[in-house]
Amino acid sequence: MSHILHRSLGGAPAVAASGRGAFLFTEDGREVLDAAGGAAVSCLGHAHPAVVAAVQAQVATLDYAHTGSFSSRPAEELADLLVGHAPGGLTHAVFVSSGSEACEAALKIARQYFLEIGQPERGCFIARRQSYHGNTLGALAAGGNMARREPFAPLLADCFNHVTPAFAYRYARPGESEADFVARLVAELEAAFQRLGPGRVAGFLAETVGGATPGAVPPPAGYFRAVREVCDRHGALLILDEVMCGMGRTGTTHAWEQEGVSPDIEIVAKGLGGGVQPIAAVLVGGRIVDAIRTGSGVLRHGHTYMGHPVACAAALAVQRTIAAEGLLDCVRARGAQLRAALVERFGTHPHVGDIRGRGLFLALELVADRASRAPFAPGLGLAGRVKRAALERGLACYPSSGTIDGVRGDHVLLAPPYIVTPEQIETIVTRLSAALTAAFASLPS
Repeated sequence: MSHILHRSLGGAPAVAASGRGAFLFTEDGREVLDAAGGAAVSCLGHAHPAVVAAVQAQVATLDYAHTGSFSSRPAEELADLLVGHAPGGLTHAVFVSSGSEACEAALKIARQYFLEIGQPERGCFIARRQSYHGNTLGALAAGGNMARREPFAPLLADCFNHVTPAFAYRYARPGESEADFVARLVAELEAAFQRLGPGRVAGFLAETVGGATPGAVPPPAGYFRAVREVCDRHGALLILDEVMCGMGRTGTTHAWEQEGVSPDIEIVAKGLGGGVQPIAAVLVGGRIVDAIRTGSGVLRHGHTYMGHPVACAAALAVQRTIAAEGLLDCVRARGAQLRAALVERFGTHPHVGDIRGRGLFLALELVADRASRAPFAPGLGLAGRVKRAALERGLACYPSSGTIDGVRGDHVLLAPPYIVTPEQIETIVTRLSAALTAAFASLPS
């Protein structure tokens, strides 16, 4: 019997014994093609020799130093790599241990910025429904995943307000053009500013490409440019959560590069360190840092493992490997191949309503009826059925439920490593097809 309090108490999961490249190997001898990187984490696959060597060398040199007294060379070099060239005006980094921690830090930095510049009344944030920003209480309150929020609602702060997601497949009205959908969303955002009081809003927080909650949802054209204009007009910050979609996952280092805007604060995590060590980062714009430097001169935030040398060494090796091996080109090429293969296999499937995403960050939305887009009944547990069927066929993917509103809707997320081969792409689609067939067949008639 396992003494771990697992996510599901219905039975212990398989024990992963080792990993190599795009594959995981279990203690009971199974080989599993990791088509989701866990949760879009393992961007280099498993046991990349350059990263393994970097971690081993760092542990042997310096395993820990508290940031209250010390910095470390890996942390300094990682910050130089990420923001030394000031992408989009981002000039400084804070390294923490998870995306949830990074979201909390980003919110606190935003709040501190307004305190430093003499606007203490700015204590509200606007985010979107069907968003996910982490599972700590602050990040959970910021997010709009209603199913995750509901059990802990009495514990969540009420300074967060939520507007309609930029999720056209589910939220655009019949006959509404993309431009009209964007105009409606932006009008709603403007109305939220006015309702709260424009001078009270600290920032707008959004995933650049919607993650696991809605399933790899790219924004409609022009959306973030219009959102940026609203934030600028009212003096609020634009905070982009790229925990899942950033660091190359969509084909560019930052997903916002494809939107023609840059954020004031960016949150990155999963693809930053590729799962080799727990690490996330908050990338902060120069004007925010300048306000803190010339004001109190103190960052009012800290954690024991902030800037951990081994985690930073791992992330530094991951990012250098991505550059050295030209893996962003691979993301774009293999992403196009995967999308084409999904469209060919599932483009007319009666239970696949939408195929969406960017780069190696793609999803299939599963529907009971393609024409009406009606979802399967939540009680059927379709996502769980797909997950089990896929694992039985040697495929790890990321099925989720609650796609539409936290309760209804199912999708399957795919986020294979940047090193995935053309042959492995074909295997992913073949095994996913078999898994879906089995899952649909298992539904009660």
